[in-house]
Amino acid sequence: MIGQGISRTDGPIKVTGRAAYSAERQDAGPTLHGYILGAGIGKGRVARIDIAAAEAAPGVRLVWTHENAPEQGPAEGIEGDMMDRTRPELAGDRINYYGMPIAFVVAESFEEARAAAGLITVEYELEAGAFALGGFGPDLNWRRPSRAGDIDQAMREGPVTVEETYSTPYHFSQPMELHACIADWRDGHLHLYLTAQMVNQLTTGLGKTLRLDPSAISIDSAYVGGGFGSKIVLHCEAVLASLATMALGQPVKLMLTRRQIFTLVGHRPASISRVRLAATPDGQLTALGHDALIQVRTDDAWDEGVSSVGKALYASPNRLTRQAHQALDVQPGEPVRGPGELPGLMVLESTMDELAEKLGIDPVELRLRNDTQIDPDKRLPLSGRRLADCLREGAEQFGWRDRPTRPASRRDGRWLVGYGVASSMRGHYQTSAEVMVRIEPDGWVIVRSDMTDIGTGTYTIVAQVVAEALGVPISQIKVELAHTKHPKGNGAGGSWGAANTTVAADRAAAALRARIAVVAGTGYNDIFAEVRRHFPDGIEETGKTLDNKDDPNYRTHAQYTYGASFAEVGVDIDTGEVRLRRMLGVFAAGRILNAKTARSQLIGGMIWGVSAALQEAGALDPRHGHWVNGDFAEYLIPTHADIPAIDAIMLEDFDDKANHLGVKGIGELGAGGTGGSVANAVYNATGVRVRDFPITLAKLLPGLPG
Repeated sequence: MIGQGISRTDGPIKVTGRAAYSAERQDAGPTLHGYILGAGIGKGRVARIDIAAAEAAPGVRLVWTHENAPEQGPAEGIEGDMMDRTRPELAGDRINYYGMPIAFVVAESFEEARAAAGLITVEYELEAGAFALGGFGPDLNWRRPSRAGDIDQAMREGPVTVEETYSTPYHFSQPMELHACIADWRDGHLHLYLTAQMVNQLTTGLGKTLRLDPSAISIDSAYVGGGFGSKIVLHCEAVLASLATMALGQPVKLMLTRRQIFTLVGHRPASISRVRLAATPDGQLTALGHDALIQVRTDDAWDEGVSSVGKALYASPNRLTRQAHQALDVQPGEPVRGPGELPGLMVLESTMDELAEKLGIDPVELRLRNDTQIDPDKRLPLSGRRLADCLREGAEQFGWRDRPTRPASRRDGRWLVGYGVASSMRGHYQTSAEVMVRIEPDGWVIVRSDMTDIGTGTYTIVAQVVAEALGVPISQIKVELAHTKHPKGNGAGGSWGAANTTVAADRAAAALRARIAVVAGTGYNDIFAEVRRHFPDGIEETGKTLDNKDDPNYRTHAQYTYGASFAEVGVDIDTGEVRLRRMLGVFAAGRILNAKTARSQLIGGMIWGVSAALQEAGALDPRHGHWVNGDFAEYLIPTHADIPAIDAIMLEDFDDKANHLGVKGIGELGAGGTGGSVANAVYNATGVRVRDFPITLAKLLPGLPG
């Protein structure tokens, strides 16, 4: 059963519209509706705010500003877990970023709440803000340095060197399902139907914010329509809806608009990178350096690990990777799919391509010559290191031998044609998690965990693992997820959810088999018959996984997943339009739980990389701090017409150092180096190297061949 490409068990209820997402839940009955008024400046304070007209508007039940909002727990510093922090709303007159909530209206309908919010008048005291990411200066405070040897000397002495500066823009997760919460305060207990990737963790921060014991809070996120990191931390919809239901005694629904998600939910920070590479004439790296400057806020510093990806990718005796923060008056950054890896690998793999050209060495061969089985940073053996296999298999399947060796040398009518390659890797993380498996005497197996399914197929893979472990049909397994009443895991994020949950579920099933074998022996044919005979009330066990720091395998081996992507692009000789013609990714990510859902995840990640290379960029007005393109009309992402033939191959793999099932995470691996392969293909097609992503027509046109 494990590995089979079966269709999702929750597919039928989703395609027929019977899967209720958070904003559609009817459990609490009829709801009131909330609407947020956001600040119209990027930095300053509210000098005066008049809510009289809004309070008198039809259907309005409540209007709050910083002057009358309920008292909440004080904001915390940036240290500690970002999911556990207190996050008060309407807590003062200060405006820290454009769109920050300055008023909240609750009415009997969404339209009435929105109309009333439009009646609020505000006067501001504007202050000068910092909205533009600067450059590298002499006074930067470098963080997380990883150092070996003397990179400065290696760069001076290196026979062949490359030193270039790259930049990546702001990116947004923007899942299909809007961020929403229905809050219901009843009998001293707060029930939330919330769009969340992790549920139990959020009760801590929410409890501190509301000054409520976390045991009095339940979160239900049974179906989530995508997250990509944006639904990991606590946001204003949960806080404000909760405060309102506690004040009014009626359920309150608060769903953000698409434009509000651009301003009220975090983004991937913009970054500037300086990459330094040196090599011998035969292609052996002697220096690898990556300095990154990233946007943060002083009060909420999400540290996007842009420079970290090179630490374990290639071997070099002289290394230095580090990054610095620049605090801007923009909303806090947050995880976005492939945090660190997507921008970091796009930059590093582009620079590797520049080095390959200087050396006159094939880009695939250069990467193979610098392969390593030892993590250069941790100095531990690399578990399941199959990057070379991915590169070789991909080159063969893609037809890399036909790549144009000279940039701008191949034409197909009006199109310049080029090939590109890039490596990909993603850390494999294990966190503590618990899963309960129960066998009922009536012939059902119940699996419970607070793990969420954000559209990735969790319901299905958990059922597959338990079905195989117990030897029962998958049709007799009910998987119940994403409720705080279930055993605690670490949710869906960081590509750790699938491995954590299935390993814990398998261990629970093994414990059940062992208990049944004690009373029934090992030769039984019908597990349900034995349960009815020996355990008439049913039987259950809980399986667990350990956190990284507590698992011996993670002290003896460095854990990563690997991949290689190959892209062919066409560039219009007259307009500079870039078209992806085909793409292939080859990946080694441990044992595959479901071939169909895994391939979908990898292809989705690859499309994300294409988007980062060619289209996505949040345009921040450097004068006022607002998003110029804060909607789907102008924040560009690929459509079906932009993505032609694209395929993902998963190598047969089993990493026994990861866990006893040999499973690793794949959700973010596909997004890693894909942007680099597209960028390198564009250069191969045109001879124009764009180092400021995304690669647009305006950046290509001036350098295109005449």
